[in-house]
Amino acid sequence: MVAKALLTNSQMSFVENQAIKSGKKSTELMENAGTAVVKLILKRYKNRNISVLCGPGKNGGDGFVVARLLKEQGWNVRLGLTSSQKDKDSIEKAELWKGNIEPLNESLLYGNPIIIDAMFGAGLKRKLTGIPLALVTKINNKKLDCIAIDIPSGIDGDSGKILGDAPKCKLTITFFCAKPGHFLMPSKSKVGEVIIEDIGISNSFLKQINVKTFLNTPELWKKKFPIPTYDTHKYKRGHLLIAGAANMTGATHLASSSARRIGAGVVTIGAPSSSCDIYKLGAFGHIVLPINNPGDWNNLLKNYKNTATLIGPGLGKIAFLKDVVIAALNSKKPVILDADGLNIFKNNPLQLFHSTNRKHILTPHEGEFKKLFNFKGNPISRVSRAAKKSGAIVLLKGSSTIIAHPNGKIIINDTGKPYLATAGSGDVLAGIIAGLITQGMNVFEAGCGGTWIHGRAAELFGPGLIAEDIPKLIPTILNEII
Repeated sequence: MVAKALLTNSQMSFVENQAIKSGKKSTELMENAGTAVVKLILKRYKNRNISVLCGPGKNGGDGFVVARLLKEQGWNVRLGLTSSQKDKDSIEKAELWKGNIEPLNESLLYGNPIIIDAMFGAGLKRKLTGIPLALVTKINNKKLDCIAIDIPSGIDGDSGKILGDAPKCKLTITFFCAKPGHFLMPSKSKVGEVIIEDIGISNSFLKQINVKTFLNTPELWKKKFPIPTYDTHKYKRGHLLIAGAANMTGATHLASSSARRIGAGVVTIGAPSSSCDIYKLGAFGHIVLPINNPGDWNNLLKNYKNTATLIGPGLGKIAFLKDVVIAALNSKKPVILDADGLNIFKNNPLQLFHSTNRKHILTPHEGEFKKLFNFKGNPISRVSRAAKKSGAIVLLKGSSTIIAHPNGKIIINDTGKPYLATAGSGDVLAGIIAGLITQGMNVFEAGCGGTWIHGRAAELFGPGLIAEDIPKLIPTILNEII
């Protein structure tokens, strides 16, 4: 099992078929899947009524195994079937079930049972309709404990799209590898806790497919994480240059403090003379230099020994902002573009893309993304196309942040809580990423690591989080991963 790899429906089908060709039986995989589900149920729940909702395919076959094994443990199990089974291996598992087989009906939900959703899994291509849809609605309205096998019925495993509706689950148990749909919105709101179980499929089959999508975990970037040594000095830890805002100085402060907290050795804020005193008083650990025109900025980029540049947080509409951005992009140093550093190109995004490359990371939220990239389709496809079009790393911020490399690699982040939806949170993220890049971390890996740390801070803090709290939690998180 490789938990970090996220497989599409077709990739998972290929892996299963290869496992079968190598000697595994489909019925054996079903038995292993059902056994894994039952072990988790027995571990988490006391004996109570349970209703298993089965469909006509392999997902339904898993459900029959679960029903049989729980009944053998003395549980009161009812089993409902959507329609006659079509999969021969599922039929074999159904024949081992010695209880009644009921048509799907509302009575299966009576008595506050645990619901096992084994109706359709990830292979569903059409919207839920009829009785399955009606039961899903009832499950959600009654707030029943629902456990999905593979993925909640009604969810597209590739895109995270909800096809009509899906049960809101406490737990989703999938096998070998998870799918993108487990971690993308809006399906993320339905799956509950996701557990990946080993059912006897060898990791070697992953080498036969071109896996491009991964779940963001420290193991993906931890080896490249910047850790100071005894001979380290502040300039060896990098020098970050931030374009400072004239009015929304708080945004720049948040980015600066985050960059310093994550380890950037030196941070310089280049800001209009009118706001320089504010920056000097706001934090004593950074350098402040006056920037009043494009010439000042060009001279700074040309003569200043900064390692990376961050442009965007709180800048607003500056007359020469485009010049600032283009000059930074052409400086051959890594650049982090956020917020207004992106918005300024909304009427001519190609002007931006002529200068962007893999040393640059764009960090838009959905609104900013739409101004630059008029792409349709599922989230992964949109961000992947954006990275290829711009030639840069693209990080689409949201409840399911997606980071895309121009080479096609995709990372989906699952850390974080809704409490991150607070003013200044994006500025902190930009600062964390910039601070990691400044220390020499690869731009793509810095985007992944910074996003993970940012989300982890929200998990640790919980309710009441404001942006200023996030940098204070960075030392705790660093102690977790270093």
